[in-house]
Formats: sequence, C-alpha cells, structure tokens
Amino acid sequence: MIRILGSGRIGLRPLLRSWKQEFTFGGIQPLRQGSFQQRALLHWSAPRRAEDGKDDKGEAKDNNQKDNRKDGQKDGGEYQNFSDYFKSPQFARSLYLTVGLTFFTHMLGTLWQGNEEQEVMTLQEFKTQYLEKGLVKQLFVVNKQMVQAELLPQANVRNDWSRGMDFANRSPTVAFTIGSVDVFEQELERTQDRLGIPPEERLPVTYVDQVSPLQYLYPFGPTLIILGALMYMTKRARKAGGPGGMGPNSSGIFNVGKSRAKLFNKETDVKVKFKDVAGCDEAKVEVMEFVDFLKNPEKFKALGARIPRGAILSGPPGTGKTLLAKATAGEANVPFLSVSGSEFVEMFVGVGASRVRDLFNSARSFAPAIIFVDEIDAIGKSRGKGGAMGTSNDERESTLNQLLVEMDGFTSSDQIIVLAGTNRPDVLDSALLRPGRFDRHIQLDAPDVEGRKAIYKVHLAKLNLEPSLRDAKKLDVFAGKLAALTPGFSGADIANACNESALIAARHSDSYVEFHHFEKAIERSIAGLERKSKVLSPEEKKTVAYHEAGHAICGWFLEFADPLLKVSIIPRGSSALGYAQYLPPDQYLISSEQLRHKMIMALGGRVSEELHFPYVTSGAQDDFKKVTAMAQTMVTSLGMSKDIGYISYEQSDTSVQFNKPFSEKTARRIDLEVKRLVDEAHAVCKELLTNNLDKVDKLAKRLLEKEVLTRNDIVELLGPRPFPEKSDTFEKYLDRKN
Repeated sequence: MIRILGSGRIGLRPLLRSWKQEFTFGGIQPLRQGSFQQRALLHWSAPRRAEDGKDDKGEAKDNNQKDNRKDGQKDGGEYQNFSDYFKSPQFARSLYLTVGLTFFTHMLGTLWQGNEEQEVMTLQEFKTQYLEKGLVKQLFVVNKQMVQAELLPQANVRNDWSRGMDFANRSPTVAFTIGSVDVFEQELERTQDRLGIPPEERLPVTYVDQVSPLQYLYPFGPTLIILGALMYMTKRARKAGGPGGMGPNSSGIFNVGKSRAKLFNKETDVKVKFKDVAGCDEAKVEVMEFVDFLKNPEKFKALGARIPRGAILSGPPGTGKTLLAKATAGEANVPFLSVSGSEFVEMFVGVGASRVRDLFNSARSFAPAIIFVDEIDAIGKSRGKGGAMGTSNDERESTLNQLLVEMDGFTSSDQIIVLAGTNRPDVLDSALLRPGRFDRHIQLDAPDVEGRKAIYKVHLAKLNLEPSLRDAKKLDVFAGKLAALTPGFSGADIANACNESALIAARHSDSYVEFHHFEKAIERSIAGLERKSKVLSPEEKKTVAYHEAGHAICGWFLEFADPLLKVSIIPRGSSALGYAQYLPPDQYLISSEQLRHKMIMALGGRVSEELHFPYVTSGAQDDFKKVTAMAQTMVTSLGMSKDIGYISYEQSDTSVQFNKPFSEKTARRIDLEVKRLVDEAHAVCKELLTNNLDKVDKLAKRLLEKEVLTRNDIVELLGPRPFPEKSDTFEKYLDRKN
C-alpha cells in the first residue's frame, strides 16, 4: 500500500518497515493556496510476514535455494497461460500498484489546487467588510475565476492569502470567486459609483493567468500510469508458456504462427495400445506396419523398399480413426505429433501456412517421428470448390499448398510419416491423395458382426459382469449375442452402449451388469429414451398397437423381410409412439425383391389402420419417407425400373447442381414409375393383411396387454416363421434352439 506523509491534513504516522524516499513538490498556484513548498514522504509498506522473523542464517539459506534453480528456468515460467498469471500474486501486486499510483496522482492534483483549510469569502462579504470601508489597495483577477484583493496594512484579515501572491507585495490579502468577469466589473463599478469614488482614484484591476507547469502533466498522469502497468504486465505474461500465454510454448498473439501440435513420446503416458483397438483388423495391420517402418527401417531398406510418406484413415464417424492414431502414439517409440485440421485456421492471414511449416520443422527435429492430422478436410478440401457457390478460400488454399510442399519435399532419410483422419475423403484435393504424399488410403467401415463381437470383448473386460459370464467361452457367446443385437453399430456406438448399461445397473443399485441392462441400453440407442410420462389416450394407444401389429405381420410373412426381434408400443424419443426392432443381415448386395418387401413392410402400419379404423392418422409419416426414398433409388440409381431403363440419374451430394440431370419429360416418367412401385407395394400389403386379419387382431390385443413383445412371444402367438432365416448370425446367437 502507499502512504503520503506530510503537512496539512495529512498527518505523520509511525514509519513501517521497508524503504522510503522523500520528494519535494513546488509550484505557483494562486487559486487557493498559491506558491507552496510541500514536503511529502512516499512510503512503501507491506504486512510483516511470518518468515520475516528469521535470522540471517535462515535468509541466507533461502537465498541459496533461490540461486540453485534449475538451468533454463526463467521468471514467469510458472505461468501456463494468461489465466494463471491473472490469478497470481504478481498480477495482484501490479494491480494494487496501478490503483495506488493513480490515487496518488489524484491527491497531488488536489494539493496543487490549493489547501482546503484556506477559506474563500463571497463577493458580498468582500464589499461589506473591506471595499466599503476603503481598506482595499488593488485587485487581481486570477484565471478569470478568482479575485485576490490586496488590502491596506491596517486591515484586519482572518485568512491571509498573501503567501501565494508572488506578483503582489506581501500585504494582507483576501480572495473570493466570481462567475463572470463582466458581472464582477459591473458590480465593482456600481459599488464605487455609489461610494462616490472619482475615476482617477478607483481601484486598479490586474488580470493574471497563472498555471503551474505541473498542472499540464497532471491530466496525463493516470493514463501514463495505466499504460505503464499494462506494459509491465504484458512483459511478465510474455514469459508465460502454455496455451493462452505468450512464451515459447504458448499459443498467444506473439506466437500465433507457431504450431499447436501436441507431442507424445516415450515419457508421455498414452494408455491406449493396439490391443485396445478391435473390429478393424486390416486397418490395424496397416498402421502397425508404419510403426514397424520407423522402429526397424533397415529391414525394409535392405530389400530396396521405401518408407511410405503417409496414409489417410477414412470412414464413417465412430469407426476408430482417432483411436487407431492414439494407439499408434502409445505403441511407437518415436515422437508423435498430433494436431487437428481446424487448428491451422486462424483469423490472421498467413497463419495456417506458418503453422504447417513450424509443424514439419518440429517433426524434422524429432525425426524419426509421426505426424497425425485429425479432420484434415478442414484444410484439405479441393481448391476452388471449398466455399459457397463454388468459390475458393485463399487462406485455406495457401495452407493446403504449404502442406503439399512440405510433404512432397520429404526425403526418405527424414523418416517422417504423416497420418491423417477424415470423414469426407471425397472432398479432399486430388493432389493431396496422390502417391508420394499419402501413399496409402486406409478405409475403416462399420464393423460386421465378428468385428462388433471383438469390440464388445474389449469393453466387457472393463465391466463388472455377473459371475456366470466370467468364463471365457460364455463371455464369447455373450459378446456375440450383443453383436447380433446391434447391427450397424460403430465402435463408438458399442462403447456408448456398454457404458450406458453400466450406468443403468448403477441407477438400480445392482451389483453386476446383466443382459437386461444391455437390452435397455441398446433400445435407448436405437429408439431413444423411454418416455413413460407420455401417456396416450386409449384410442391413440389402440391405433399405435394396430399400426405396429401391421408392421410385424408383414415382416413375419414376407420371405425377404428382416427378422423381427421385438415390438413395443411404449413411446420413445421425441416423436416415436412405438417401434419394432429387426435384425438386418450384414450383406453387401440387395435384390429388387428385398427392396419391394421392405417397402411392403413399411406400409404395413398405414394399411392396418385402413383396415381397422374408419380414419387414418399421421403416424405413418416416417414410413412414407422411407418408402419414397427406396422407390426413387430403385428407379433413378439402381436400374430396377423397366420403363426408365438402365440409367443412373443419381445427383451428387458433394457439389452444387442447379439443373437436374434429366429433362422434364423424364422427370414425369420417373414420378409415374415411383408412384407405380409404391402403389404395387400398397396393394400387396393390403392383400397380405386382409388374409391375416385375425393374426393382426391377436397381436394388437397382446400388445395392448403387455406393451412389449419379444420374438418368443410372437412365436407363441403366430407360430414359427414360414421361412428359414437367411442370416447365419441369427441362427448362431439368437435362435432359441442354440
């Protein structure tokens, strides 16, 4: 804190510990006090800390400890970012110092403006006490604001202002303020006229403009102090490292062109290993080979092989691209630099290219090393096609050009491999994908049933399962059953389902995670959260039951329909009032008959409503979207329409098209063909449900009674399905006989 010790109201106080310095301020200020010599003591003090009582030996010991810091440790290095510095005692002291000096400057200005103890009279008092009695010698108008009157020696003055009048004799002096010089002159003239003073004997009036030189500096004092404090704090913060600071390892404004890549090496504890990656064996082998390239380069060079420059990991979200990169960082005994594509993008021009250069310079200093760029499509989009309406982005293109140059400028001795991950390989620039830059394109698709089974095994090992599943063989069957129940799930979906099942078990205070917990978690992932609070009216519930029964009957009696696992009329999610769970097989080809049966099954809900109620509802809206999409795909993309023929009119999703790839006449034919396919499916569906009305009624009534029916319940009601299941997965894991 700061204390001013001096005369006037500012009394002397006992001196505290620490240093002190004496200043003398001088100047002429006739407004209220005039010229003065003010002695002030600027005293710095701080509360006495407990450790201040240590003897000289203790202080010497502390000094030795400070001197024995590690080499390279700089002042301010303890701050990881701006936020840490703003919370530090150094910032608090700087802030207190700034506020104190600003207050000190304000106090000095108050002192320069005069002494508060010197009283100023009014004009009326001056006229009554001095002017009318003839005790005034002359008048001084100072700065057009104050009048100081020099009196005759015999005048009795209570508050003498003569000390501040270097421009007058040392006679008694009084002062009063005026609002306007013109008004003062008029009042003075009227008073002297009334007193009958001749013009040649009237009081002389002198106009004085008097300002202390320090007053010119006073308005700039607080500003200069604040600017100085900001410069000091900025200097301290520049020494700070970490993200947000401005040190050598920071990402602040002074290092905006530096790479933000995170370094992983032998000392970094990366817990993910290749054994934690499952369901993508081929991709894992490819990436493991890259690690082997760097660990044993002589084995490949002896055969004349060249180490690949890089590889792109592409695939749908959640298939394990980033996880595979993490495993690479955990397994490789070489430095691993990880960075996101969006981290090259900045508001400043040229920053992206600068960060690319800095990234590769860092990798060369660590060589052999691996660079992983996640979501590379943020900077790797095709040039001239990345913006809206086909426009280009110069900043992004300059970043991409720098990346192309850095990758193509490698030599095999650099021993630097670049891995990249993206969900959209179709939008990447062709120059980036050519051999010599990214030599290998590794595709990670959604896992099949065996891949899902392997992923489940990885995640089940972390859960506290019931004791009966701790046997390896039983655990293998259990993982296969879960894999069969989750067709189309990615690795991220499976991890989420396992975690959700453990949360459900904990919510019910169960000791182990059991199969019914997994069932609830899978249903939540597929259909959404069960909404028991969403109460349907009896009529709505009956409509939903017959709607779902229509879907189930169609799927049960159509040969190429997917096997039915469960049907429910409990509302789920935001809009679903009921749902049916099927088991689509892992297949890569689909026939026209399969598509027709899917369309018929999708229309089963609306047709069931038509047969059992006088009015239909809006519950089939989503079904119609699916049916229309399948029919349009059959006609425009798959060549499954005899009228349209074997032509593909599929429109690209990666570019903007203003014109359709077909004429208006062809568009009319496509519309008619789509309508024909949907009408045929509707007719077949109506015939099928009409022939099985009793089964629809039986299934709907059981649904109203139990709300949820499993496959075993449907077998008891309708008998075995008339067609053998075409999925080996179903027979292996879900058939009751096995």
